[in-house]
Amino acid sequence: MWEQIYYKLMLWQQQINSYEFLQTFFNNRFYLILLVIILIHLKNTTYRSLFMSALINIPGTVLHELMHFIVGLFLNARPCNFSLIPRRNEDGNYVMGSVGFTNITFYNAVPAALAPLLLLPIGFYINRYGLPLIQPTFVNYTLYVLLQTIIIENAMPSRADFRVAGMYFLGVVMYGVLLLAVITML
Repeated sequence: MWEQIYYKLMLWQQQINSYEFLQTFFNNRFYLILLVIILIHLKNTTYRSLFMSALINIPGTVLHELMHFIVGLFLNARPCNFSLIPRRNEDGNYVMGSVGFTNITFYNAVPAALAPLLLLPIGFYINRYGLPLIQPTFVNYTLYVLLQTIIIENAMPSRADFRVAGMYFLGVVMYGVLLLAVITML
C-alpha cells in the first residue's frame, strides 16, 4: 500500500515538474494571480486565531518592523522598542508588531514611518536576479510567489505609519518637494 502511494506521489511530482506543465504555468498570468489569491485566502483564514495569525504573519512583520527600525536608527529617530508580540488594538484589530521612537522630528518622521516601502526594491531585485537562479519546479515557483507576496504585502505602510508620517507638515512638504524633484529629473 505505501509503495503504491509513494509511486503515485512520484508520478504526480514528475507531471507537475514536466517542462510542458511548468511552461504553461509560468507563462500564464492567470495561474500566478490564482496562486496569489489562494495564498492570501489561506492567510486570511488564520485571522480567527491570534496564534495562527501571528505564526503566518511573523516573517512579513519582522521585515516591516525591521525597515522602521533601521531607517529610524539611521535618521536619529532613536528606536526605543521593537516588538513582534501580537496584541489586540482598541478597535479589535490585531497589531502584529511595532517600533517605538523617542526622537521623531520633521526630518525623520516621513522616512521612518514609510520605511517599509524599501521592501519594494528588494522584491524587485529578488524577482530580477534571484528568480532566474532557482531551479524551475512547481514547489520552487510556489515558494517564490509566497516570498514575493510576503515582501510586497508588508511593504505597504499601515494607517498608523501614515499618521506618524503626517505628524510634521514641514517634513511632508520637504519630502514631497524632494520626490517631485527626483521624478522630474528622471
